[in-house]
Amino acid sequence: MTIRAVVQGVGHYLPEKVVPNSEFEKSLETSDEWIVARSGIERRHFAAEGETTSDLAVHAAKAALANAGMQPDDIDAIVVATSTPDLTFPSVATMVQGKLGMTRGFGFDVQAVCAGFIFALANANALILAGQVKTVLVIGAETFSRIMDWTDRSTCVLFGDGAGALVLKAEEATGTTDDRGVLATDLNSDGRYREMLYVDGGVSSTGTSGKLRMQGNPLFRQAVEKLTSTAHAALEKAGLAESDVDWIVPHQANIRIIQGTAKKMDLPMDQVIVTVQDHGNTSAASIPLAMSVGVSRGQIKTGDLLVAEAIGGGLAWGSVVLRW
Repeated sequence: MTIRAVVQGVGHYLPEKVVPNSEFEKSLETSDEWIVARSGIERRHFAAEGETTSDLAVHAAKAALANAGMQPDDIDAIVVATSTPDLTFPSVATMVQGKLGMTRGFGFDVQAVCAGFIFALANANALILAGQVKTVLVIGAETFSRIMDWTDRSTCVLFGDGAGALVLKAEEATGTTDDRGVLATDLNSDGRYREMLYVDGGVSSTGTSGKLRMQGNPLFRQAVEKLTSTAHAALEKAGLAESDVDWIVPHQANIRIIQGTAKKMDLPMDQVIVTVQDHGNTSAASIPLAMSVGVSRGQIKTGDLLVAEAIGGGLAWGSVVLRW
């Protein structure tokens, strides 16, 4: 008997405050045209004062549970991917657990920056395959607006806040590539590239949260190469090819990276879920957010084969092959 981790529901949440590119023209030497040309981003959402990462995560979780027709106590575990937790500890996952009124199971956080949701999804899948749990709520949630240097036009215009969530459930399957659920995962990291994307603060170094720092051009080159290679690796593990793919659901960092990866995979852009123009880079939230939007748009349908891939600070990168 083969067990697969199958998506039962999906949901997302975006803070009310929408920030268009023109807002940055008031304080920075930049323009809407400059931002769009270099990133594809037109607007993003910022959390309100007092609105935390766990608040965003709870909204997305409730939407995913409603979509699945499930209640919080139907869930065995919560895995949250975030680099912007409410507090150093406890985990955002346990905060979500408490706010949902969930009185059973367990929760923990995964930190792999923009690749966080891929790592969280792979861990949730492993928990299900190991028989540890039957249902997992997997969430990506970020408030990156809290770690921006508002004087650095090369970074502060790129990021936004938001959350997305999936409900996964163990189901018996045939063991073939026609099965619904997670079919393969591929995870990677290489600490030699730390300086390309990092935050210059932390508990044991500065005692502050710090600000995000990025080397854009070197990171761009690494991103296209590594995203393509991890997607190929995951498809090979699943016994599938690019021609089998219905949708790429990429990390929404930069439209040029998304286009470059699609080109290397020989897939047209009309088979790519793109939300970066509306949300900016929401880090670990971007893939589940894009999945939820893709479903709401009527793009992603039951039975479709998805490849989700992301790269973030570390560098950490990976992909998941999933039949919806």
